[in-house]
Amino acid sequence: MISTILMATDGSEPAGAAERYAASLAARLRARIQGISVVEDRLARGFTEDGLGLAPPSTEALAGYLKSRSDLALRRLGDRARAEGVEYHSEALQGIADDLVVERAQQADLLVLGRDGQHARYRTGLVGSTADGILRKTAKAALVVPQGAQLSGPLLLAFDGSPGARVGATLAVHLATRLGEPIHVFVDSKDKGRAVARFDEVRSLVGALPVSVREISSTLGRPDVKIVDSAREVRASVIVMGAFGRNRITDYFIGSNASAVVRSSPIAVLVAR
Repeated sequence: MISTILMATDGSEPAGAAERYAASLAARLRARIQGISVVEDRLARGFTEDGLGLAPPSTEALAGYLKSRSDLALRRLGDRARAEGVEYHSEALQGIADDLVVERAQQADLLVLGRDGQHARYRTGLVGSTADGILRKTAKAALVVPQGAQLSGPLLLAFDGSPGARVGATLAVHLATRLGEPIHVFVDSKDKGRAVARFDEVRSLVGALPVSVREISSTLGRPDVKIVDSAREVRASVIVMGAFGRNRITDYFIGSNASAVVRSSPIAVLVAR
């Protein structure tokens, strides 16, 4: 199911953490990596004359620096892929980063990106602006990797019975089988009968796996907090969840729970679509 991974990098330290994760994941899945690095138009084109009579500085030096930085970022990713024995191809582009990444992701099975970007230290949000834009626009499964995330340990599947959660269950089964890791299924419901029904549905979706499936339920507290806490407790390597919950129409970024988990989790989050 996952044979091509698109890794978007800007060369930053947070992106470096996602690069290592992507290379290790590709090796374990026997997938290839397509690297992409985008020089933002708004930076490469520099300043323009704005009617004040002050000539803008030359853009040549800045454009050259940004292009060289992009090339070095892809070279670093390539070195990491080859060290893992992974087939690797790459391209450096110029334009609007989130649009180009989303476009190229159409040819991949999985998109991987760092949660934070090059300018993380100067912002107040909890997700980088480029990552935010990509998650808003892409129709592909996206794996968001925070710094410090490790690809070792079980998967935690957050299941609420929505169509996105069912897609997430399919992805979790694929990953668990290929990685040889158990799945912990998290269900949040104040209704015990509904929780039982959801676990029954998950069992029908995962089928007879060669790895163990364990069940976790919760009735108290915010679901996003409980999901992250449960993932910590089982030492999960990735949280798998649908992009949209049961009230998709009211959501803009991604589903409210998925959004909150992506923003706060110290563990990689696979947002399924």
